[in-house]
Amino acid sequence: MRICVKVKPNAKQQRVEKIDQDHYAVWIREKPVEGRANDAAIRAIADHFHIPPSQVMLIKGQTSREKVFEVL
Repeated sequence: MRICVKVKPNAKQQRVEKIDQDHYAVWIREKPVEGRANDAAIRAIADHFHIPPSQVMLIKGQTSREKVFEVL
């Protein structure tokens, strides 16, 4: 399944909020430097869906806050 995610880096706490069927907002603690925010977003989404991080892939939005992930 593909989901659209708005990533909010440098937050005080990490959380995932479902907006509608396939749109989510993800708050992460990491700053958007050298891909650390993308890795943290993948881990947060994996925790939310109770799956390993290897089953979450970033499809679109490598340098944007609006991202598309594939959840296997």
